[in-house]
Amino acid sequence: MFVSIAVVVVVGLLGWAYKAAVPPRPKICGSPNGPPVTSPRVTLSDGRHLAYKEMGVSKDKAKYKIIVVHGVDSSKDVYLPVSQELVEELGIYLLMFDRAGYAESDPNPNRSVKSDALDIEELADKLEIGSKFYLLGFSAGGCPAWGCLNYIPHRLSGLSLVVPLVNYWWPSLPADLRRFAFKRMFLRDQCVYRLAHYAPQLLYWWLTQKWFPSFTPLEGHPSIFSSQDLEILKKMEGAPVPDQKKTRQQGVYESLHRDIMVGFGDWGFDPLVMSNPFPNGESSVHIWQGNDDRMIPVLLQRHVAERLPWITYTEVPNAGHFLVHDNVYIDAILRELLLGERPSFA
Repeated sequence: MFVSIAVVVVVGLLGWAYKAAVPPRPKICGSPNGPPVTSPRVTLSDGRHLAYKEMGVSKDKAKYKIIVVHGVDSSKDVYLPVSQELVEELGIYLLMFDRAGYAESDPNPNRSVKSDALDIEELADKLEIGSKFYLLGFSAGGCPAWGCLNYIPHRLSGLSLVVPLVNYWWPSLPADLRRFAFKRMFLRDQCVYRLAHYAPQLLYWWLTQKWFPSFTPLEGHPSIFSSQDLEILKKMEGAPVPDQKKTRQQGVYESLHRDIMVGFGDWGFDPLVMSNPFPNGESSVHIWQGNDDRMIPVLLQRHVAERLPWITYTEVPNAGHFLVHDNVYIDAILRELLLGERPSFA
């Protein structure tokens, strides 16, 4: 009897563990039980859809066409306070889109840094914005942007990486820098990154269990915000920002969790050993980093800049992670990208 009871308990625990670790099926937009489609979308070659939004001057009249790649837990509705004066002065067309699995873009169960880059290329072709375009990627949106630099550099007129994610497992990133970054984190955040890299099949369970806190960035823990980030957040009160419920409406696994797995998984290339894809200066690459960023350690970004001297590196004093959400910084970022103008505060 004791053996029988033990077997039942073990089987029950295994069943519970399996159910807890396996994510539910995503709720695809436009499917019978899924959220409605309310935005324009393009159909990709594999049948998936990408939702998008256009801002600025019309693409037919634009002098500069920029594709914007949003970060984690965000969407095409990301708050980007580019001044109307700059848009009209330079003739800027902005193409925003929901990355795979976010808001109204279909999930991609085979998503990778490369597939994200190819999604961007196909989006540009479907909307006929031209053979070359500018790219602005920030935070986790830096992963697809790095992918574009590696896989489709011939399509880029210029690239700006703003507080881009640094993968702790890039092959040539020094181990001592990874240890330094990990020592500054909560233990639970270290667990998330290690699970994403070594055991991604357990990530859904870890991020959805209720026993103890799991990941400070998704919790909005106060420790991740610099004083300037808090000032910017206060300015954003009342501003149009992505609806978190809509951003996650197809499921957190194919949006937030997939972002973490891709960002800290195998990229298929090592950015730190990339050669300059623009040896004749036909395009330019820029990295912007706040030196008080509590999410992306500035020491790691400095190392990236040292390893890749062909990238223009701008470190902003006393700034945190939310550079693109500040009107002064975003205008300066675009002026440097489009005109090569270095900001006075660099």
